[in-house]
Amino acid sequence: MSDVSFSLSYVMDAIYKAEQRGRRDVVVRPASKLAANTLSKMKELGYIGDFELIDDGRGGKFKVQLLGRINRCGAIRPPLSATLDELVEGEVRFLPGKGVGSLLVSTSYGVLTSNECRDKNVGGLVVAYVYRGLKPKYLRW
Repeated sequence: MSDVSFSLSYVMDAIYKAEQRGRRDVVVRPASKLAANTLSKMKELGYIGDFELIDDGRGGKFKVQLLGRINRCGAIRPPLSATLDELVEGEVRFLPGKGVGSLLVSTSYGVLTSNECRDKNVGGLVVAYVYRGLKPKYLRW
């Protein structure tokens, strides 16, 4: 799992850095199945636009369209095994406030948010977090 979590970490870091620079899209590598499932969940939640897998013969890469809606995202290394009760502790630890952002959990149902895990009554590995900021980007505090 360590190689997969490192590849997810590279993907999430590249997305975060491109968002901070105001880029419209970013090419991230290496591609993995966990990274693809995480990106599709982020797309479903509205944090990123479309993404596509580019097969370059060396592990692949993703081209991700950015929408400017991410203030912070990252992979959790090593992935934390969490039951339903421990997901609340993970939200307190990795998210800035209640109801702000999402923990992404790898389960037997695929990559789910912590809220979806509670609805389906499953635990899993907490692999990433993503959230919108608490302040608009145009304000300087």
